[in-house]
Amino acid sequence: MKQKNRLMIFLSALFVCILTPILILCLQRRQSLRIACVGDSITYGAGISNISRNSYPAKLQKFLGSLYQVKNFGASGYTLQKSGDYPYWENENFQKSLDFAPDIVLLMLGTNDAKPQNWKDPEAFLSDYREIIRYYQELESSPQLYLMTPATVFPQNTDPELPDNDYDISAETVDLITELIRNLAQELNLPLIDIHQATSSHPEFFREDGVHPCAEGAEFIARQVYEAIKD
Repeated sequence: MKQKNRLMIFLSALFVCILTPILILCLQRRQSLRIACVGDSITYGAGISNISRNSYPAKLQKFLGSLYQVKNFGASGYTLQKSGDYPYWENENFQKSLDFAPDIVLLMLGTNDAKPQNWKDPEAFLSDYREIIRYYQELESSPQLYLMTPATVFPQNTDPELPDNDYDISAETVDLITELIRNLAQELNLPLIDIHQATSSHPEFFREDGVHPCAEGAEFIARQVYEAIKD
C-alpha cells in the first residue's frame, strides 16, 4: 500500500510538472494584448524575404514577447482614401483587423495616397482618415489607436528604368500627408509614432526602390513602435 501511495504521489507530481507550464502558456495567450498592424506594403513586408520573420510586425512581436499577439494586416498597394485606386476599405484585411478585436491598433497608411492618380486634396484625405479612426474606436475592445506617419520616400534611390521600382509616389506629397497626420494626432489627442521623421536620415534602409525598407529598415521601424508602446 505504501508503494502504491508513493507511486500515486510521484505520478501526481509529474502531472503537475508537465501540466503547469502548459496552463501558464494558455493563460498568457488568453491574457495577451492583441495588436493589429494596419497598413500597406511597408507593413506587409513587400520586398523582404521571409516576411513572417522579418517584416516590421514580425520583429515587433519578437521585441514585445509572448504577452502580446501581433497580427500583420498590411495590404500592398492600398490607400487610406476611399477614392484611391485600391482602397484599404475594400481589402479583406480591413474587416479581418476589425474582427481581430484588437487592444492596440497601429495605423500606417498614406504612402500609396501620394500617387498622382490618388491624391486629391487634404480635406478628402482627412475625412477618410477620421472615419477609419472611428471604425476602430467604436470596437467593443476599445483599442488604443496609434497614428503612424509614412516612411520617408527617397527618390534618389529609385531607378525609373526598372519597372518594379517606378511606383510614382511623390516624396513631396508624402511630406504633406505626414504633416496632416501629425496635426490630426494632435487634434484628436492620439499618440503619434513619427516613422517619417525616424527614417528621414536613413536612406540606406530604402536602397532597393526608395519606398520599401529592407529587413534592417523593417526592424528599425519595429523598434520605433516598440519604444512607443512600452513607453
